[in-house]
Parts: sequence; structure tokens; C-alpha cells
Amino acid sequence: MDILTNTFKQSLRQGKPQVGLWAALAHPLTAEICAGAGFDWILLDGEHAPNTLQTLLPQLQAAAPYPVAPVVRPSWNDPVQIKQILELGAQTLLIPMVQSGAEAAAAVAAVRYPPQGIRGVGSSIARSARWGRIPDYLQRANEQMCVLVQIETPQGVAALDDILATEGVDGVFIGPADLSANMGHLGQPGHPEVAKTIDDAITRIVRAGKAAGILHSNIEQARHYLELGATFVAVGVDATLLARAAEKLAGEFGRAPASAAPAKPAGPY
Repeated sequence: MDILTNTFKQSLRQGKPQVGLWAALAHPLTAEICAGAGFDWILLDGEHAPNTLQTLLPQLQAAAPYPVAPVVRPSWNDPVQIKQILELGAQTLLIPMVQSGAEAAAAVAAVRYPPQGIRGVGSSIARSARWGRIPDYLQRANEQMCVLVQIETPQGVAALDDILATEGVDGVFIGPADLSANMGHLGQPGHPEVAKTIDDAITRIVRAGKAAGILHSNIEQARHYLELGATFVAVGVDATLLARAAEKLAGEFGRAPASAAPAKPAGPY
């Protein structure tokens, strides 16, 4: 059984659209439920969700039996944290808040062994190489890593060409919520200025031959990005799905949530 080949990376390179789900509940049971739902990929969020190395590991294990690609988002572009996440067995990372070609290059270096990068060698005691049971892990690991970088600021958009030209960057993900906030439109990812910026960025990413990605829970908006050529699109978040479904069911019996009013979808989540 070949557990080292990164089929998600292969699919992106072949231009096959990959539809995913954000996993923010930070628990292996919900991760497994979502992993078996039929999505192509699942994002385990270490930036905004209450995840640690100890909670990410059982979620990776829970997803492993299913034909779904786990993508892990660390909290920051930190080579030490990235190294530890890789040793858990993650092969595809979404690096947040990348704003320059240099920062993109740092992310690439963090996932690769020397001389191509700076990743420390410790696979014999880690799940990444199944504790030494993948004999050619060190020789093959670099080429199987998939680096996705996240643009969330006008500075990142301005540096997009440099980021796209960075060797080893497999894809660029647009973060609508933070991008809209940093453009002066907090809570308005659908603002015309933001929408145009996102569409233009996706078009440039696709034209450069890289994979373009985004998260948006509005089905029609998600389909719009797929039509633009985006190839890794997340279409929902587990926590939001649970919250809205629970509120809807309670509402069928005349009950309302404890807050003043049910939340209304106002953005990509």
C-alpha cells in the first residue's frame, strides 16, 4: 500500500477540481464523519480552531481510512510548527497570511529536507514515515509535499506575481474574510471591490498554471469560483453546518437559540 504518494497534489497538477470542507470542531469523531461524507479534501484548521498537535494527530488518523485528502493549516508560517505537523503525517499544508515571495519561499523551505530546504530529519520516530516502515521516505518526501499559501491582505495581492513565481508553491488560496477586512470592508466579503479583487486574483493564479483555492459556503458563489478555474474550493465549515442545522430544527418547534437572534450567513463561512 502506497501511503506516501500525494494524490491531492497530483489532482491539482492535473487541473481536477477538488471540493472540500473546513473542519473546525477539532475532534476526531466529527473529522471522521466529515471525512466519509464524500468530499475530496478536508481542512484541519490550526489557525482559528482550538487545535494542537495532540488534537490534530487523532483527526489525521480518523481521516486516514477514507478517500479524502487531509490539509492542515498551521497557525503561522513557522518552520518549527510546520516541522512538527509534517511529522504527524500531514503532506499538504495551507500556510496563512503570506504577503511576499520571500514568505512563500520560507514556507516551501520549511517542508523540504536539505539541501532544498530546512526541515529537520526525525522521521524514524514519527508517523510521517510510519516509524521507519517507509524505507524510502527521506528520498521521496520532498516531492510529495504540497504547499498552499494563503493571501489575505492587499499586500499579498500586490505580491501575487512574486508568490506565483516562487518555486515549490503548488497553489494560492484567497481568504475572503481577512482580505475584505484588510481592504476596509470588515464583514463584507461580497463588497464589489473585494469581489473584483478575488476574481482577478483567481484568474491570475490559474493563468500562471498554479492551483487556485478559496472557501465560500454560498453554493452559487463556490460554483462561480470553480467556473473561474479554481481547483481547490471549500464549500462549508463543520461548525457552521452544525449550528445552522440545529437552529433550523429547533425553529421547527418554535424554539430560538440562546442568543438574541439566529445568525445570518454574512460571509464565506
